[in-house]
Amino acid sequence: MEGLATLLLPEVFSGLRFASGRVLCCVFPVSQAAYQVIARKWRPQTFDDVVGQDHVVRTLRNAIARQRIAHAYLFVGPRGTGKTSTARIFAKALNCTDGPKADFDPADPACLSIAAGSHLDVIEIDGASNNGVDQVRDLRETVQYTPAQGKFKIYIIDEVHMLSAAAFNALLKTLEEPPPHVKFVFATTDPQKVLPTIVSRCQRFDLKPIPAPLIIERLKKIAAAEKIEVTEAALSCVARMADGGMRDAQSIFDQMISFCGLKIDESDVLDVYGLVSAERLAALAAALAAGDHAEIIRLVDECDAAGRDLARLLADLQGHVRESLLHAIAQGGRSSALGGVPLTTEQITRMLDVLRQGEDSVKLGLSDKINLEVTLLKAVDASRSRAIDSLLKELAALSAELPTDGAADQKKSPDRPA
Repeated sequence: MEGLATLLLPEVFSGLRFASGRVLCCVFPVSQAAYQVIARKWRPQTFDDVVGQDHVVRTLRNAIARQRIAHAYLFVGPRGTGKTSTARIFAKALNCTDGPKADFDPADPACLSIAAGSHLDVIEIDGASNNGVDQVRDLRETVQYTPAQGKFKIYIIDEVHMLSAAAFNALLKTLEEPPPHVKFVFATTDPQKVLPTIVSRCQRFDLKPIPAPLIIERLKKIAAAEKIEVTEAALSCVARMADGGMRDAQSIFDQMISFCGLKIDESDVLDVYGLVSAERLAALAAALAAGDHAEIIRLVDECDAAGRDLARLLADLQGHVRESLLHAIAQGGRSSALGGVPLTTEQITRMLDVLRQGEDSVKLGLSDKINLEVTLLKAVDASRSRAIDSLLKELAALSAELPTDGAADQKKSPDRPA
């Protein structure tokens, strides 16, 4: 039996030796490491890894360096912008070996245990499933105990807005005067539902949607490490789909790897998610600016026949028109960014307003194609109309330039006696 054991690979052999010298041999199949999605594998582990939230990182770094660490923090922002990741990194900085320090070693055993969720003094709580007053009362009892491993006992409560009103009220006193070894970090996507009395006891940090260039840069780094060949246009489409969320971008990128393999092109992303290419989007915007009704109908027909998401098309078109509006403002009130046809700021604003009003009809209407066509044609008409208040201003300016009746009479009889 022992001879058999030496012939077997260590990965597949497991033996139990008895006092008599005999060995109980068990052979198991080789277990492959569980696959980890990109969003988890490339989750930020240090402050330097956090993308697009420099104002938050700088404040937390300075607070640690100057020993001005508050007892409660509230991270607010859209999904996938790094709220929970930043909370974990902050916990690592506080409870790392020889901490608190902002530039900690991610390979430190304490930091590794926090990342794995096994650190005794870093407690993560899901506010959606632990939203009752009983859970908060249990928390109030455990905060009194001193830390077992690190310097601080840190409670990270995700989706804190899901707590009930009774749970919030039970937390108020503890949150206002916690023991010196306790720190609270709250994360929420809906700050309006958090009681003002809770917000006033926290330092609030608003995490912003991550700009598309930063998302693209991060995805390039991931693609290089994962040996994925992907075009710049494909990454731009992924960033456009993510809407400022890094986690969404990584999840979309992960799905595209599963679909395409080691080579991803723009057409693949367009086909999977029903997006419209940048060239066709620019052509549709140019048709809007030129008022070409026939071209608008033709382009919408092509997009619908190709199976594109028309609601997403309308959202992307709004972003395109908004860029031209910003360009018009920067150029003093007029822009030719939409297909070379010069439009005023007022015209572009009216067009954008009609596109915005048509969102619900395209998303929820019975026929998204017809509703999109009507919305686009209304946007053309709105860009051609003039606001009554602007007309009144022009008439007032013209009337101010006209001579008054007294001045006209004086011109007719300049030699009349006084």
